[in-house]
Amino acid sequence: MSLDALLAEVDPRWHGAGEDGLDEALLQRARTSRLGRRLLAGALADGPAAHLLAPSPEGFSALVARWNRARLTALHRDLGVLAHAPAIRAEVGRDAVRRIKAALASSYLLALDRSVWDAKVDPALQGRLASTLAAALASGDAFGARLAEALELQGRAELQAWARQREPALADWARLLYPPGELPPAHLPEKPLLVVHTHHQNRAVAA
Repeated sequence: MSLDALLAEVDPRWHGAGEDGLDEALLQRARTSRLGRRLLAGALADGPAAHLLAPSPEGFSALVARWNRARLTALHRDLGVLAHAPAIRAEVGRDAVRRIKAALASSYLLALDRSVWDAKVDPALQGRLASTLAAALASGDAFGARLAEALELQGRAELQAWARQREPALADWARLLYPPGELPPAHLPEKPLLVVHTHHQNRAVAA
């Protein structure tokens, strides 16, 4: 991936666009010039992309090619599913289980797989996850969309917490695709997270 293509993927709010910041038309013009791209990349390298772009802005290509937006979305979703496993396993209502299965499709099995994670958490966390699931279930016809949003948000939190320590360039890249903002607390142990991460990484390498 070229620097130009990478900058096009970065959420414009990381450049200060919108909300009385940098004008988006000006940002687009900056992306079309060599100097503009260097300035944008330099600002990112000095801030949210310090590990991805520094010291050399040419070193990101392999990582970004492996973890394109579609693959990161799938990884975030599965990490979010696994993170919500305690609440998903605890749900026994027939209609609720049916709707969860329909929304998660094959990922539902990941939430049930005790060989990946036993899903034992403290009561406070169990309650928080159950509340998130209940809120999604209460959203009626929008259940699938509401649940997908919650899973992605939690999955992003899980990946960020792990990658900041283990693969900081990936943490930078995954963060830049979304607007700046707070994420919920992460709680997945490293071993089950690695099972999911390795699965998606192997698929990316084989593609």
